[in-house]
Amino acid sequence: MNAWVLEQPRQWRFATVPEPAAPAAGEAVVRVRAVGICGTDFGGYLGKMPFFSYPRIPGHELGVEVVAVGDGVTTVGPGDRCCVEPYINCQRCFSCARGLTNCCAHHQTLGVHCDGGLRPLFTVPARKLHPSPRLAHEQNALVETLAIGCHAIDRARAQPGETVLVIGAGPIGLSAVEFARLAGCRVIVMDTVATRLAFVRERMGIPDTLAATTPEANAAGLGALTDGRMCEVVVDATGSPASMGAALGYASFGGRVVYVGITQEQVAFPHAPVLHRRELSILASRNALSRDFARIIALVEEGRIDTHPWISHRVGFPRLDVAFAGLLEPGNGLVKAVVEMPE
Repeated sequence: MNAWVLEQPRQWRFATVPEPAAPAAGEAVVRVRAVGICGTDFGGYLGKMPFFSYPRIPGHELGVEVVAVGDGVTTVGPGDRCCVEPYINCQRCFSCARGLTNCCAHHQTLGVHCDGGLRPLFTVPARKLHPSPRLAHEQNALVETLAIGCHAIDRARAQPGETVLVIGAGPIGLSAVEFARLAGCRVIVMDTVATRLAFVRERMGIPDTLAATTPEANAAGLGALTDGRMCEVVVDATGSPASMGAALGYASFGGRVVYVGITQEQVAFPHAPVLHRRELSILASRNALSRDFARIIALVEEGRIDTHPWISHRVGFPRLDVAFAGLLEPGNGLVKAVVEMPE
């Protein structure tokens, strides 16, 4: 069978790879039906993702169908449609023992640290499959993106009535918007791209947006929107060290700043006049937890999260390499691209 392999930054290879063997105990072989493309994939393609290794078969946002299961697997069976929790944890380390499976000491994310789903068939631990028979394959491929935002808002402990600023209106930022809204918060979205802000207003129903310019102008704009109180929660989903450093200036006294974007560079911020004076809390948010996937499936099934506006581009599997570069072009209106796998 064929797979797309990212040999090194900006270099794709359409490779022949072996089909998976019969699943061992606790495993499942799945047929990949849809693959979401996210910022991690773009970062791997550009050589900017700190955890990415090469050569690698990308693909961690997955809608799959179970083909076969190994001994002892009772949670899923052949024919089940599922989303995939792509965070492979060891189940033995201190973090796993504490339930922090998202930051396992030996963590491996499919498509980043180990090979992922840009291939027709592969084997996964059955415990990482979350059945969702009512969702379309492309909806299942969006569950992992939503889980990132879900976990970030949980980390912030966002409370009803609080104001949450989300910086960066890409898919991860949009997922944080969804869960801030579900938490009963007022949401403000900041981005440098006007079309993204228009999407947030027109398709997600968020009226308060701010075109990002300088930190000083951003703070003034937020002050006007919040009567000078600023925001109890600030979620930075940009991965930009400059934005992440400035984010503290947008937080209220006693506020929480959550970094869900990733950078390889140093992040600098003022201590005494901002962090210390306002007694801010800085939190990292990595991946998501198993419970988040079940919650999101239920929310989508109930219609409380509408995934349909999210998918702006569909890409055919055989021409992924050509299409991929085009997805990075500015002004193309990209919100989320999904690779449609062959039957």
